[in-house]
Amino acid sequence: MNEEQTKNLQDYLIAFKRRRAQIAALFVVVFGIGAIIALAWPPTYRSAATILIEEQQIPTELVQSTVTSYAAQRIQTISQRVMTRSNLMSIIDKYNLYADKRGRETTEEILARMRKDIALDMISADVIDPRSGRPMPATIAFSLAFEGENPEQVQRVANELTTLYLQENLRTRTSKAQETLTFLSDEANRLNQQIKELEGRLAAFKEANAGSLPELQPLLREQIERTERELTDTATQIRTLDDRRFYLQGQLGQQDPYGADVNLSPGARLKALRTEYASIAARYSADHPDVIRMQREIESLERETGQVNPREGLLEQIAALKVELGSLREKYSTEHPDVVRLERQIAGLEATLAKTPAGGGSQSQRSPDNPAYVTLQAQLNATLSEIQSLQTKRTQLEARRADYERRLAAMPQVEGEFRTLTRDLENASAKYQELNAKQMQARIAQQLETESKGERFTLIDPPVLPEEPIKPNRPAIIFLSLVLALGSGVGYAAVAESLDTTVRGAKGVLATLQVAPLALIPYLASDRERSAQRRKRRLLVLGALAVVLLAVGLVHVFVSPLDVLWFRALRKATIVTGIGME
Repeated sequence: MNEEQTKNLQDYLIAFKRRRAQIAALFVVVFGIGAIIALAWPPTYRSAATILIEEQQIPTELVQSTVTSYAAQRIQTISQRVMTRSNLMSIIDKYNLYADKRGRETTEEILARMRKDIALDMISADVIDPRSGRPMPATIAFSLAFEGENPEQVQRVANELTTLYLQENLRTRTSKAQETLTFLSDEANRLNQQIKELEGRLAAFKEANAGSLPELQPLLREQIERTERELTDTATQIRTLDDRRFYLQGQLGQQDPYGADVNLSPGARLKALRTEYASIAARYSADHPDVIRMQREIESLERETGQVNPREGLLEQIAALKVELGSLREKYSTEHPDVVRLERQIAGLEATLAKTPAGGGSQSQRSPDNPAYVTLQAQLNATLSEIQSLQTKRTQLEARRADYERRLAAMPQVEGEFRTLTRDLENASAKYQELNAKQMQARIAQQLETESKGERFTLIDPPVLPEEPIKPNRPAIIFLSLVLALGSGVGYAAVAESLDTTVRGAKGVLATLQVAPLALIPYLASDRERSAQRRKRRLLVLGALAVVLLAVGLVHVFVSPLDVLWFRALRKATIVTGIGME
């Protein structure tokens, strides 16, 4: 440690001089390896294209595109479709890429190398988001590059990849617009068919429940109220007509249908003759001229009045005589002449009645001929007819009201299914209209993509033939090799000196023995050693000269021609000194 602390610059120079051969050898080896790498590394050329993403030419407020994803997302999707195995192998075969590697590497390794040589870089900028109004980064362009060892080959492959990207973008947008239109058309047709089915079901349901539809509820209630009013009015009319009927029947009962004047009414005359005939028949025999005359007169009146069978009249006369006979028997004895006369009269009428055929036979009913009776009878008949008509109407109104009530009672059950069908039809119709509007927009969007009026990729910088390789950076490699060679030599010398335990010089003796030497005897070289040293110096000079020439050659080949450097140096010297500028 003390020895290290006491070393000065002379000691380091002595150590460098002592290790100069090893340092030079290590420098030559390291620098040579670096120079070989710089020279042997094959050049890599790069050809790139810049594609601009142009916005839709038609304002989006007027026409909505079917492609709504972000540009970066679409570019990545297109890249995945372009970078397929078939596409890459087609390009490799077409341009004979990696010819020296295809024999010893697998197809997957070749494809991986191809994908590695393709570079896709996004170019973004801050734009104003129309939805939020805030600036946000957006992809406005992208660059597509390919790297390889052959510049012409690199340019053609870059052109091929650029064409694939542009075609895939156009095909993707057109295909998506067509798929969207096809999907919407299919959905619209399906909904149209569904609407027809629902309309058919709704029509059948309405036909089956024509009177119980919910939409008829107000009308039914109004009909019921109207029917109730009509029933009330009909009942009132019936009661009024019943009163009139009772009145007419009473009046009619007080009128004789055939009148009471025997001189004017044949019926009254016939009735009087029959009464008189019963009295005469009781007093005289059947051959008496008065009896015969009266019989003829009665028969004539019967033919005139149409009472061919007088059975009913006989019965009435018998009943009246019996009443009169009963009244006389209460006053007189059975031998009283009036009683005997009535008994004979009753017996004569009963005999006549016995001779008269029962049931009326062919006798016709005589029509009333009393004008008052006929008038009352006509009014009564009209009243009865009107009552019957009103009763029929009341029955019909009650049946109608019952039908309305039945339909109202069934309405809640019908309403549920009717609402369901109506709601399904309304929803389907609304969805169909919405789909029709979207279908129209999709058709316009398809036309937009077909005419390339939507967002599109524009090639603004096509791939060009690369003039210089992008790598390797040979001057940098050589410079690093030079630095590494110097560092390696110096580092080796430092390590070797630190590990060397040899005692050298008076300081080494003093540091080891703690005693200063008495005298120093210098080393005396022989002639042979001096000759070897001179030869070594010459070799070192030649080696340095070779290194300088090699460095100059490398600069001329890989950095810039020497004549160009010379003229640059002269120009800078002229600028700095000002000489020759006039």
